[in-house]
Amino acid sequence: MRDFDRSLDTSGVEDAAAIGKAMHEGGYVPELTLCSNALRCRETLENVAGYADTGRVLFLDTLYTEDAAGYLSIIREHGAVDSLLVIGHNPMTEDLALALAGSGPGETREALSYGFPTAGLAAIRFGGGLAQAEPGAGFLEAFMVPADL
Repeated sequence: MRDFDRSLDTSGVEDAAAIGKAMHEGGYVPELTLCSNALRCRETLENVAGYADTGRVLFLDTLYTEDAAGYLSIIREHGAVDSLLVIGHNPMTEDLALALAGSGPGETREALSYGFPTAGLAAIRFGGGLAQAEPGAGFLEAFMVPADL
């Protein structure tokens, strides 16, 4: 089986549902969700969406093939919205979150430095629009991992 066609295991399904519940409870509602076309990402979206509003959804093959810099370009390209959820792959997601989060509560930034697990959620706020998102310019508002929920 190709990696692109690999599905979530039982714990991945449970983790995505837990993050969906946490998004709902925390009031995290993206205007737009960018989701990799890889099967496990589509399944993650489905399980998150069972508990939380995910806004309008665009499926992008490039979220499977790009690096963190490519992810940033994709975010900028779709940055006309106020809030955005990206469902992608590691190490790109982790690298991007670490690069963008220039400030935030110390314990939250420290938690992010330990890694970005499957179905992890980093809520990063920017003073300007997402179209101008830059490394170090974001405020890490929250970092949630399913194991802590």
